[in-house]
Amino acid sequence: MRYYATNFSAPAQTIADIYHHRWSVELFFKWTKQHLRIKGFLGNSSNAVKTQIWIAIVVYTLTAIIKKRLGLEHSLYTILQVFSTVIFEKTPISQVFQRYDHETLIKGHPNQLSLFDI
Repeated sequence: MRYYATNFSAPAQTIADIYHHRWSVELFFKWTKQHLRIKGFLGNSSNAVKTQIWIAIVVYTLTAIIKKRLGLEHSLYTILQVFSTVIFEKTPISQVFQRYDHETLIKGHPNQLSLFDI
């Protein structure tokens, strides 16, 4: 792959197509880093990496379906964060988000620091 830039015998369109496909792969990995919360791969084999990516895609898709069906206003990132804190609770999802909304209203934005505790 790295020799195509200096391969003057290959047609320009072939080289452009190769880099176009390579860019698609780069965009896919950028998207996975931003949305799928994969911090590192647990295995080194091709099968291990593919399995972990597919599991992350399934979790992301199921979360998007839950968001749509329940009409949640929260971002997918927030929903995944809430799920990570209540994963073993036997509480309906709608009640979990009612509780989350109530706690957020009482405490304010959880990431917002306050200068004075008023």
